[in-house]
Amino acid sequence: MVFNPVTSEARKLGEFGFAGDDHVVPFDVEPLDVRGRAVQLGPMLDQILARHTYPEPVARLLAEVIVLTVLLGSSLKFEGKFIVQTRSDGPVDMLVADFATPSSVRAYARFDEDRLAQAVEAGKDSPEDLLGAGVLALTVDQGSDMQRYQGIVQLDGTNLEDVAKTYFRQSEQIPTEVRLGVAKMVLPGADGGQEHWRAGGVLLQFLPASHERMRGADLHGGDGDENHDGSTHPEDDAWQEARMLLSTAEMTELVDPTVGSERLLYRLFHEHGVRVYEGTNVLDDCSCSRDKIKAVLDGFTPEELAESTDEGSIRVTCEFCSTEYVFDPADFS
Repeated sequence: MVFNPVTSEARKLGEFGFAGDDHVVPFDVEPLDVRGRAVQLGPMLDQILARHTYPEPVARLLAEVIVLTVLLGSSLKFEGKFIVQTRSDGPVDMLVADFATPSSVRAYARFDEDRLAQAVEAGKDSPEDLLGAGVLALTVDQGSDMQRYQGIVQLDGTNLEDVAKTYFRQSEQIPTEVRLGVAKMVLPGADGGQEHWRAGGVLLQFLPASHERMRGADLHGGDGDENHDGSTHPEDDAWQEARMLLSTAEMTELVDPTVGSERLLYRLFHEHGVRVYEGTNVLDDCSCSRDKIKAVLDGFTPEELAESTDEGSIRVTCEFCSTEYVFDPADFS
């Protein structure tokens, strides 16, 4: 049995309405004092990755960052952005993804083609090798009238799952587990089928409700932030059991569309009773616009405008969505 996300009535599994792809599913397991979010990304992820035709190792890395950003950013309870960005010395020297409430996602990767080819040829194409040493910044932007909050975690050869756990341990002081999965799937069709990217993930946090253990926040400015006191009990038996159960999730389950987020959560936590809630769709939706680009160009000096002009036009391409904007230099004179 599972719970209906709206009425909390117990229903047979076959009667349950599954969220499907590109939809974040919040959940809690009350007996274990844990809550979290699960997601499977399909068409939205495909659109973002296909736009730049990234090499496969780069696409996999960026897909992981997108899943992590969605899991974290979807907890924000105000209008704003959650941004995840890496800066490192590896062949893939920058990854950036941002989630703008309530549902907009965009992402971009920068890499050195020659260094990437050399790394792949040498067999050094793990995420840790491709990123190298550097930092990962997680930023909560509540708008121009509010102060930004930023946490910095060192990239030191660990994977993104471990980096996320380090962030919560250091910055939020919340016991957190993260599972991420990325796969390229081939669907039947003409010419041998079509390749599609899929990714999935589960974020699990220990947030006890009892007065003795208190309740913390899951993200600065996220759900429960008003009660955060920094208390954690990572050795609690309930937390250890929750971690163990999550560790049994296979990568294939995280991305398999025939499993789905709700069915996966049921597989993991049904013995304790897992409750899921109405979540939110996530969209491939860039925030760039002609007006925003023009506002930037309005601040250019005549010399900078002249340097930006080519064949009588100023052309600006958004790194995220690849949309090209064309301006007449005379519009800024």
